[in-house]
Amino acid sequence: MINPFFLNKGPINIDDILQSLNIRDKFNFAHTKIFDVKDLILASSKDITFFHSKKYETVASTTKAAYCITTKQLSNLLPKSCKPIEVDNVLISTAIITKIFYPNAVTDDFDPQTENIEKTLFHETVKHGQNILLGKNVKIGANCLIGHNSIIESNVVIGDNCSIGSNVIIRNTLIKNNVSILDNCVIGKKGFGFFPNNSGNIRYPHIGIVIIEDNCEIGCGSTIDRGSLSNTVIGQNTFLDNQVHIAHNNKIGKNCIIAGQVGFAGSSTLGNNVIIGGQAGISGHLKIGNNVQIAGGSGVIKNIPDNSKVMGYPAKNLKEFIKDNK
Repeated sequence: MINPFFLNKGPINIDDILQSLNIRDKFNFAHTKIFDVKDLILASSKDITFFHSKKYETVASTTKAAYCITTKQLSNLLPKSCKPIEVDNVLISTAIITKIFYPNAVTDDFDPQTENIEKTLFHETVKHGQNILLGKNVKIGANCLIGHNSIIESNVVIGDNCSIGSNVIIRNTLIKNNVSILDNCVIGKKGFGFFPNNSGNIRYPHIGIVIIEDNCEIGCGSTIDRGSLSNTVIGQNTFLDNQVHIAHNNKIGKNCIIAGQVGFAGSSTLGNNVIIGGQAGISGHLKIGNNVQIAGGSGVIKNIPDNSKVMGYPAKNLKEFIKDNK
């Protein structure tokens, strides 16, 4: 899918990329053109990717990328078709390269191209409140409503039969049909991705988007961050309660129910039919299986297999938790 929100400056010569990292082109591939920077799964033979943790060994071994930013210790896990570029800090190097391809993705300023809905064709087709701002190339389907003081920024797509509440900000997002986004939500802002540095923290460009599938509801005051390299996805018929935070790159499955004030760190995957009680926390880079139930207030710090019920901090099997806390 062509990203409708961030302009890709590629193709870029590999020697220019290596020069930005102060690396000599030991492969002698000058004038080889790289078209994009993508994650291990999505990268094609024209792209560059990154590999920073052994937990991604399985997907790294099958990546189709032409080049991979990685460490000396991990480079031997890549397929022969993918040439390793060894660096000391993979994530900082990847941030530098991503800025070359997408120089405008670090900032997250307001959209200066918005105009009042009264001046657009949607004035006649969308039931709306007062002071609604729409960006360029916004698409809104049939039978939609938008509440007071909401902002839909450029290139956002909203499907049919959707309800957008008041004081909502939506950017970098594709919304399918029959979706309700309640008051005071912020959808599609950049994630909390940066590298601490005493002289000034280094922001990581977030070039992914948010995708909200059919029949979802997003509760009041919730925030859903766009992805960094991949997308943040809310699966079909999933309901979020109020004040839920979904960080970048999370993939939420179908038919999930997530109660109020649940927080997700980045890059975790939830299966289908998952139920999470209020104020639970889900750490990053985890896999939560199908039909999992997580009790309110729990802290999940490791993968959870299908059909499990867990509780506590760290979250453990429900029967084990009850036994330990008699």
